[in-house]
Amino acid sequence: MKNIFIAILVLAFSAFKAQDFKPYQFYNKKGKAIKAEKMIKQLADYDVVFFGELHNNSIVHWLQLKVTEGLYNQKNKQITLGAEMFEKDNQPQLNKYLSGKIDAKNLKDSVRLWNNFTTDYKPLVDFAKDKNLNFIATNIPRKYASQTAKEGLESLNKLSEKEKSYIAQLPINVTLDTPGYPEMKKMMGDHAEGTKVMNFISAQATKDATMAESILKNLQPGKTFIHYNGNFHSKEFGGIYWYIKQKNPNLKMAVISVFESEDAELKVPEKEYIPTDFNLIIPADMTKTY
Repeated sequence: MKNIFIAILVLAFSAFKAQDFKPYQFYNKKGKAIKAEKMIKQLADYDVVFFGELHNNSIVHWLQLKVTEGLYNQKNKQITLGAEMFEKDNQPQLNKYLSGKIDAKNLKDSVRLWNNFTTDYKPLVDFAKDKNLNFIATNIPRKYASQTAKEGLESLNKLSEKEKSYIAQLPINVTLDTPGYPEMKKMMGDHAEGTKVMNFISAQATKDATMAESILKNLQPGKTFIHYNGNFHSKEFGGIYWYIKQKNPNLKMAVISVFESEDAELKVPEKEYIPTDFNLIIPADMTKTY
């Protein structure tokens, strides 16, 4: 009877263990699991940190805030924040919010905010505000990226000098040597016209090059610049990372990439997995915010 009771306990415990839920796991470049605390200590040695994201994933946004808080403490407050989600011409209004000159409603009325700003990005901006940190609007105004997609890169030459100040220095080098861009070309299919394909890729390049230039202009000695961007903008060390490397190959930069996994233990995926410095694995069925 005693043995039967023990067997039942073992089965019950096994069933309980099977119900364990793992929300995320970080891995280093070699595929070894790493605790967030240790990763943050290592990130403090970098000049620039890119935190890639899936825009509609709440656990990633929460981790961005937690890693930023940890890095702030590890670096003794010496960090700068920046994000794809804010366009360069909106920097004055963003600065007013950070300094307390306008409130959240005024910010919403005067800046082109993403629909998920309140839930996903406001906590980061408010952290910068509370800690008196710079938060840089790094991205090209979307209308110029859209113009490039429709009319080509050369159309930007017609802009005024003020408009050009919101864009990376022209001409922007666009090449399929940039990691990720051949993938974009492939996604458009074999039947897409050559000019249309390159215009689309050039529009992406205007974003990446502008964000790269924004980061370079706002680097400060001894400070780590942490940048939040869609995963595609830094995956495989491409995008923004690639453009910065062309300008300053000696900068020490780290990329955090994010991957979804069907595996309950959140092991490193066997397919379509190209690791960067640190790699965040999250459940594929994590609730999407939109």
